[in-house]
Amino acid sequence: MPGIEQIPWLYDALMRVSGRGLRRWRARLNAGARGRVLELGCGTGKNLELLPPGCRAVAVDPWLPSLWRARDRAPHLPLVCARAEALPFKDGAFDTVLTALVFCSVEAPDAGLAEVKRVLAPGGALRLLEHVRSRHRLGAWMQDRIQPAWTWLNGGCRPNRDTEAAVIRAGFRMDAAARRAQGVLRLLVGWRE
Repeated sequence: MPGIEQIPWLYDALMRVSGRGLRRWRARLNAGARGRVLELGCGTGKNLELLPPGCRAVAVDPWLPSLWRARDRAPHLPLVCARAEALPFKDGAFDTVLTALVFCSVEAPDAGLAEVKRVLAPGGALRLLEHVRSRHRLGAWMQDRIQPAWTWLNGGCRPNRDTEAAVIRAGFRMDAAARRAQGVLRLLVGWRE
């Protein structure tokens, strides 16, 4: 059974109810996009509506039904069915890679981040909005306990993954001034050297 994230109509309905506060975060995420943009894990296209003018974007998601829904929101953008761990683009093809609530669900996040780094041009920016492992012992314990059921229900999302550490491990130069944190949400910007 696919998780909620792979059932476009259900995902969009839940985002209308629970995701209203995320719109501000998504707007901040997209505000820094420049040039050739890869929207990685576009889902049903929520972020595509917020891209700044002048961006030349391509959207990627591994689920065709989500891409079909994204087509309704962004009929002018190229949409590609692919996984983060195997991006079908040449080296240095993009100036910006955007991801919103994606790397919690990527099966092999280190491989996915290596692919992101490969397709970014030198000096390019990885801009992420993610939920991460809680820094508080009780919060982390709770994430660990709900993780198996949560992962099954949400089609692979791991609420206890430390994506921020994975981005650093991947060798991106982190922009401390751009970092935003609230609870377990993080807005991160990493630069490819």
